[in-house]
Amino acid sequence: MKAITRIIFYDDRDNKFFGEGPCRLLRGIEQTGSLHAAAQAMGMAYSKALRLLNNAENALGFALTTRTAGGRDGGGSNLTPQGKEWLQRYEQYRDACVAANRRLYLEFFPGER
Repeated sequence: MKAITRIIFYDDRDNKFFGEGPCRLLRGIEQTGSLHAAAQAMGMAYSKALRLLNNAENALGFALTTRTAGGRDGGGSNLTPQGKEWLQRYEQYRDACVAANRRLYLEFFPGER
């Protein structure tokens, strides 16, 4: 038996806009410099990745990435300073919630691992 903590953010209309998927996508963009490569590494269609990113940016009210279109010189994506800060804060909050849940789980179910 185990308890799982998932941190998901919803907008004012109760639409999900950020969780582990977009978090992993942003980390992938940070590592590869490409939304397409990050989506591909996750087994996600580029169009879905772009939709996730646009949805999160619209809900947050700021850009998470800067994107340049491909072409002869190639394109790419990078996290904005606000995007980096948001991602760091999300991960810290998520990790703190997971740790708190673990402590509470052991308090309420002391014989479980």
